Amino acid sequence: MLVLSRKAEESMFIGDDIKITVLDIRGGQVRIGITAPQEVKIHREEVYDRIVKED
Repeated sequence: MLVLSRKAEESMFIGDDIKITVLDIRGGQVRIGITAPQEVKIHREEVYDRIVKED
């Protein structure tokens, strides 16, 4: 696993077209914005686990 440190308002890229931005950090929560092509599926882990379990 790659581990990166970012401050609020800082970003990182996955490939050429997926941008992850740390929007806000408060207490124990981090708000993340994701810009990606529409065909890229993005799920929270608990939603993804439920989808996989149903298949």
